[in-house]
Amino acid sequence: MRFKRTLTATAVAASLLTLATACEDPAKAGPPAAPPSATAGAPAQASPAADAAAPASLAEVQAYLQKFTSCERLGTDPKDDRLPATDDTKDGNWAVAERGVCTDVKRHGDILIYRVSDMKTFQQAYYDHTMKMIEQGDGGFGNFSRTIVGKGFVVVPTKTKTAVDLVNSDLRILTCNPGFAVPAGYKREKPLVDHCGLTDFVSSKDGDGSKNLEEPHDPSTEGPEVPGQPATGSLGLASAGSMAELKKLVHPLYIDCTEMTVTDEHVQSIDYKPVVDREGPAAWGVKERAVCGKLGGAQRAHDLNWLDTVSDMKTLQSKAKAAQLADLKDDGRILATQNKLLVGTNIAVEVNRKANLNGLYQLQFLYLNCEPGFTAPAGYRLERAQVDGCVLTNFER
Repeated sequence: MRFKRTLTATAVAASLLTLATACEDPAKAGPPAAPPSATAGAPAQASPAADAAAPASLAEVQAYLQKFTSCERLGTDPKDDRLPATDDTKDGNWAVAERGVCTDVKRHGDILIYRVSDMKTFQQAYYDHTMKMIEQGDGGFGNFSRTIVGKGFVVVPTKTKTAVDLVNSDLRILTCNPGFAVPAGYKREKPLVDHCGLTDFVSSKDGDGSKNLEEPHDPSTEGPEVPGQPATGSLGLASAGSMAELKKLVHPLYIDCTEMTVTDEHVQSIDYKPVVDREGPAAWGVKERAVCGKLGGAQRAHDLNWLDTVSDMKTLQSKAKAAQLADLKDDGRILATQNKLLVGTNIAVEVNRKANLNGLYQLQFLYLNCEPGFTAPAGYRLERAQVDGCVLTNFER
């Protein structure tokens, strides 16, 4: 019960958050998820450039980077406007000895450079920060960041294409998000700390990242944008054999189902409106239905998400389409409290929070979008739904 596709990992550090945020698309829409985790089945390989001497200066790092990409006008002045505005690495927790920045003239971007005195300390701090952000509710934290490690240094390019150029060397992207995995055809290596991974796969929402070699290609749908529904191919969707399997799949990293109620009754709150309405699950093609989160009582309900095992996916999608079009008819927008329907092959999840959406995209659930004229940019999944006029996608406006 695992799937195919990937996401990369987190911001370099609290000190790199400013730059990492700038490196990521503000929409933060998750791309496809991946096969078995790089951290679970990765070969026990050494860190990048294990036999090489660590650079003694930023100029030596610059010279190394110039073998693979443009790295001009090296600067170390804290007032250099190419550097992030904040620098929390000065607290000493990240073993950063020196930092600087150079410009990739070829790709029209910059490369932040950190010379690190203890790479294991840096990687542990990176892992700890990732876990902290996930615990605070950002389950997709760090997806698409470009944290690239070498022997004694770390670089963060602002442009995706720069990252692709750099990982064609012995440099690797460090990833610590538990949902991270690597597509077939790319390297999976072991870093200096547990529960992380190193890879030469660059994940990106802008379409400039590494090519996902698992993706089926149809020449008629390739281009800067992919209009309409794809003619062929699917990367596969999530599946589960029972409600217990579905809960195990999503809990606790992607949806908190510590409090879960299996029921056929219609449950909703002022803040969370489910997709399946008062007609009841059976009328929507749903076999079994559960709600996760606090149902409320003396206090308002919160964090409500619905899990569905589906006996008739076409019926579910048809009714969801009608409801979505009715919602769009008023002002062209989906109601803010309306949950989104994410589907697999025989299961569905109704979610509202952005962090939950990003996590479920990693598991290869896709959002049923029935907005007339909807398209998705290159680099996102866009697949046929079971009803005309709708698509399955991981792109959100």
